[in-house]
Amino acid sequence: MKEPVHIGTRPSAKPDLQHLLHEVALGDQEAFAAVYDAVAGSVLGVARAVLRDQAQSEEVAQEVLVEVWRTAPRYRPELGTAINWILTLAHRRAVDRVRSVEAAAARDTRAALLEHRPAYDEVSEQVETRLEQEQVRRCLGTLTELQRQSVTLAYYRGLTYREVAEALALPLGTVKTRLRDGLIRLRDCLGVTA
Repeated sequence: MKEPVHIGTRPSAKPDLQHLLHEVALGDQEAFAAVYDAVAGSVLGVARAVLRDQAQSEEVAQEVLVEVWRTAPRYRPELGTAINWILTLAHRRAVDRVRSVEAAAARDTRAALLEHRPAYDEVSEQVETRLEQEQVRRCLGTLTELQRQSVTLAYYRGLTYREVAEALALPLGTVKTRLRDGLIRLRDCLGVTA
């Protein structure tokens, strides 16, 4: 059998990641550089497959490799291969990033909706205003004609006591008395406490 022909340099043997991770766990920076070179492309590929965004994929890949450096002592060979452990870290971190981005988008959407929501319920506010207007109309109906005219001119047209007296051709004292009596009757009818 013929040996395969290679142009250029001979392909290098794959590094023993399990052994390298053991060395990384002991703080060996050269071993970490070898792990980095061996897995960086695969970690980035997993992140890109989940995130579909180059910039975020690169961030996640960087975070995962830093995590490999920090957590190498936690790797347990009996639970799986070194590459599977590293790629599982990458997948989990990428999924966490997706969830984080989705949660942030949901928060932004809720915040935007709250900004556009009126500070009160417009329909109930309109109903309440109409009911109050009806009650005022009903209570105005309980006043004498002179009281109703005096209150209407003073409070709905904004006339002063003197102007109300001139409009009704009555003495100022009489208008003041009619207004006071009319307002007392309105207050009692509306159930307003003083």
